[in-house]
Amino acid sequence: MPSGSGNTAKDATASESGKSVRPATAPAAAHLRLGSAGEDAAAELLTGAGCTLLARNWRQARLELDMVCLDGDTIVFVEVKTRSSERYGGPAYAVGLSKQRVLCRAARAWLAAHEAWDKPCRFDVICVLRNGDTLHLEHFRHAFDCPPALDSSHTSWQPW
Repeated sequence: MPSGSGNTAKDATASESGKSVRPATAPAAAHLRLGSAGEDAAAELLTGAGCTLLARNWRQARLELDMVCLDGDTIVFVEVKTRSSERYGGPAYAVGLSKQRVLCRAARAWLAAHEAWDKPCRFDVICVLRNGDTLHLEHFRHAFDCPPALDSSHTSWQPW
């Protein structure tokens, strides 16, 4: 490689192997930036209301929780849905029964990973709608309950 080309060794290796290299400074897609802004606003809303943020974007295998908070002694699993319009029903419509079941499985995994089965918990949904440069938030406390059975064993999702 000629000197002074400005390419790093990593760039040269990727170019020579035929792979494209995306610059480290490439901007995130607009929908990802909006989602991140919505989650930041939701975190501010929760902490401003006195909740303690325990985790953001917690993952285990294919399960994810947007936020886990402590509200007094209650663990709150928070799903944040951000949209730029209500064209397809708005953010709340994205948390249907199928999504609720996935969130319940994720909460179960979080409780097991943190040995927190003895804590009361609830599921909140925060809907974020962008209107121009403004984000409007709507917080649904105790938005849903987990179904009594998450699998064929017909056991309670939380053993208390």
